[in-house]
Amino acid sequence: MVLRILLVDENAERCRLVEAALTAAGHGVVTTASGTENLLARVREIEPDVIIVDLDAPNRDALEHMRSVSRERPKPIVMFVDQSDDVAIGEAIRAGVSAYVVDGLSPHRVKPVLEAAIARFQAFQAMRDELEKTRATLAERKRIERAKGILMQQRGMTEDEAYKALRKLAMDRGKPLAEIAEQVISISELLTKD
Repeated sequence: MVLRILLVDENAERCRLVEAALTAAGHGVVTTASGTENLLARVREIEPDVIIVDLDAPNRDALEHMRSVSRERPKPIVMFVDQSDDVAIGEAIRAGVSAYVVDGLSPHRVKPVLEAAIARFQAFQAMRDELEKTRATLAERKRIERAKGILMQQRGMTEDEAYKALRKLAMDRGKPLAEIAEQVISISELLTKD
């Protein structure tokens, strides 16, 4: 798999060595940056598949730049550091780092770490997507239950009758049931306001 990689390293010599190793491993596009200051702008510009960051030690600003990328343009982020502690590791993971490797970046370690980071990132994204889908489904169900409750209270319907009425209205209008439920709730709120 040819990866489009953004390599962030303040050490120009080490950056050249890693870039050469990545190119030798068959990755077609390797773009380099000397620091994390404009990381989000660079990610928007080149849309990398993976971001590799090499630092002596992670600092608050670098982690905040990575957090911005993770929020706006989630990508696997591999961080190599020379020095670390438990707090820095936790902060890096919360910032969206997929792989955190202590003892610095060396060309022969990059490929296996990249593969592990991409797999971890994909698994995390799948869980995040599933969570969002579950949240959306739960929110829809809550709206439908609330709309049924309104119909039961104001029209004297049973729960089954209220559900059938909502479903029929949704089918007649060609709209999702949750959207019809939201309309019922909105109309009810409008009519009951003082």
